Amino acid sequence: MIRVLLVDDQPLIRSGFRALLDLEDDIEVVAEAADGEQGLALVREHLPDVALIDIQMPVADGIEATRRIAADPALAGVHVVILTNYGLDEYVFNALRAGAAGFLVKDIVPEDFLHAVRVAARGDALLAPSITRKLINRYVTQPLRTGTGTGLKELTSREREAVALVAQGLSNDQIAERMVISSLTAKTHVNRAMAKLDARDRAQLVVFAYESGLVVPRNA
Repeated sequence: MIRVLLVDDQPLIRSGFRALLDLEDDIEVVAEAADGEQGLALVREHLPDVALIDIQMPVADGIEATRRIAADPALAGVHVVILTNYGLDEYVFNALRAGAAGFLVKDIVPEDFLHAVRVAARGDALLAPSITRKLINRYVTQPLRTGTGTGLKELTSREREAVALVAQGLSNDQIAERMVISSLTAKTHVNRAMAKLDARDRAQLVVFAYESGLVVPRNA
């Protein structure tokens, strides 16, 4: 059973998402919150697998909530998915750095929304296609951040290859096929890279890959 927490200051949005989730046999909505502070308290109380958090809320916004969840070792199993109306903006970009596992635009179709919840619960990075395109375009015009390339020295050549494929949006099975290794070995390479880079999840590996220059956007 996938345990989900909804955090959004708009009751209509929460009720709409809950109605979809409640129809699924493998998903349970454990609680709802109307602001980030209340959401944090409920995350600690219920330890959901997935926390769907609106990016702009009163009291504590989605970025602050994500940062505090990611910083708490007791909440390591909670995967934060940011909900946004606007696609990629500075708020979303900062939330990704803060530790969000992915993003969903609120006009997502129901089938994709349910699939996204299941993907996030597995611990895979989740970026809506529109977000991914804008994220990559952002790196085309942005210089590399100072010091982001130093982490590459900690990775083996196979780990660097795996991280580069993660940044292309490939699953562990797809990485295994591309690298001609087993899925378990691919997962091991990814997990070791995450540990060495102190990355909370695959989404942060995507950020690292672009910021370090390991992956260069095709239209750069």
